[in-house]
Amino acid sequence: MDNQRNIILAVLLTALVLFGWDAAVGYFYPQADTPTKVEEQGGADEAVSPTKPTREGGLRTESDIALERRDLKQALATGGRVPVQAPGLSGSINLTGAVIDDLVINRYRETVEKDSGPVRIFSPQGTPAQQFAQFGWVGEGVALPNAGTVWQASEGAKLTPSTPVTLTWRNPTGQVFTITLAIDENYLITARQTLGNAGSGAVAVQPFALINRTDRTASLDTWNVHSGPIGAFDGSVSFGPDYDDLTDDGTVAEPGRANWAGFTDVYWMSAIAPVDAKASGTFRSLGNNLFRADLVYDTVVVQPRQQASRTTRLFAGAKEHDLLDRYEEAGITNFGLAIDWGWFRWFEKPIFWVLISLFKLVGNFGVAIILLTVLVRGIMFPIAQRGFASMAAMRAIQPKMKALQERHKDDKQKQQQEIMKLYKEEGVNPLAGCLPMLLQIPVFFALYKTLILAIEMRHQPFVLWIKDLSAPDPLHILNLFGLLPFDPPSFLGIGVLALLLGITMFLQFKLNPAQMDPMQQQMFMIMPWFMMFIMAPFAAGLLLYWITSNLLTIAQQKYLYSRHPQLKAMAEKEAADKKRAAERDAAAKGGA
Repeated sequence: MDNQRNIILAVLLTALVLFGWDAAVGYFYPQADTPTKVEEQGGADEAVSPTKPTREGGLRTESDIALERRDLKQALATGGRVPVQAPGLSGSINLTGAVIDDLVINRYRETVEKDSGPVRIFSPQGTPAQQFAQFGWVGEGVALPNAGTVWQASEGAKLTPSTPVTLTWRNPTGQVFTITLAIDENYLITARQTLGNAGSGAVAVQPFALINRTDRTASLDTWNVHSGPIGAFDGSVSFGPDYDDLTDDGTVAEPGRANWAGFTDVYWMSAIAPVDAKASGTFRSLGNNLFRADLVYDTVVVQPRQQASRTTRLFAGAKEHDLLDRYEEAGITNFGLAIDWGWFRWFEKPIFWVLISLFKLVGNFGVAIILLTVLVRGIMFPIAQRGFASMAAMRAIQPKMKALQERHKDDKQKQQQEIMKLYKEEGVNPLAGCLPMLLQIPVFFALYKTLILAIEMRHQPFVLWIKDLSAPDPLHILNLFGLLPFDPPSFLGIGVLALLLGITMFLQFKLNPAQMDPMQQQMFMIMPWFMMFIMAPFAAGLLLYWITSNLLTIAQQKYLYSRHPQLKAMAEKEAADKKRAAERDAAAKGGA
């Protein structure tokens, strides 16, 4: 009766987790890289828009995407722009306001399709995807450039790694403002703001830099991957506040000296960093889903016939770990920590380094994941051998354990005491067999973080239908791999990799010793199929790692069984005993 009640409870809990998992995965690991279709109500601007961001970010409705194309075309057609052309970034600078508001990342595509175009990171003010950077001054008693100021650039100016651009504006009282922009081969623009005072009196100003953006293009902010305001202050990286917090608070002035500040998505980031000068950092909500990160320098007093300059670095691009580390070495404090590795970066970064090294060797990330799995299992093989020896010892004492359980079946406390005494006398550690599995957990978590954080994994194919190892398996069995016109819910979206995961885990568990408790044995038989449902929505690369690990475990167990034939004989005897017991139970039920 107790076993039946336990089985019913286990089934109910399993069903609860399966159906609850759909909602949880939808929140923590959304799959929607394709914009959501909407029904328009009276016009494009009134389209119903979902509020939940996607994992990668970007505009989320067809109407917003269409509006962005239209507005972007209009904004860039007005003229008065300086072209930007570099290996990492392309676009233009708006001379009205000296705004850097048109940038695309040349090295990455919007989608896995080769003709999808480069990822756009900056868009002009007023467009649905607006994001831009601006440099200027604030102060009193002096005419200062503003958002409507038209700056001057030399004819034919173009910002490239070999040709900096200088923008100039003169006010009526003799002050000359210049912004000199330089760009490197990647994603870093350096802005030098200079005020030359040709007037008759001293002027006091505060140079500033800002990034303005909407959260309509933000990626999903979750418990393990931050999306939103980010910065380093007094050397400590701050992942927060998030957009909702900032909307509630209005303004968050970060304490301490600002090392850099901006906004991050999973793969992209825009940030401003002062160079050799003290600045304060502030995040603001501007309303209407708009937010701003400010760097404001201390007041500088410029005497007549003198000038003062401040230099700011602007990063707008992909969060490539090696590139961020190089910028950190060049003086941007803790810039490499802009990737949210979490507390275990000391372990995750070496795993990632090995994975990248293997990829460079073989040229395929899927093969690199397989080789990483083989390497990890090889390192842990001696530990697995000891675990297997412990398992052998556990099998050897099972008759004694059964006798103790029968002898003290009415006194569970005494039963446990005697079993622990038996373990001590026989020198058996019942947890030793779990050690290899426990050691895999950090590797599994490190790979999980790598797959969802590292842009190096984005859009990396494996074989056949696996075009992106950082995304879920796109083929689902229930719709006959796309032949039937419906998309299963995530908890039923079982792909080929998820099915292989369930099968390999089942085969692995079949080689393990039979559990003394029938309930535990039944749960072990259910677990592979339970995990098949749970893991189906996760990145294909993660499933590939687990499948490979299961196959290696099966091969390892078979090898160790060949080295310990007595264990194989005991396993076969246990299987025969269980078969006879099942036949007796079936015969008894038939007779009844």
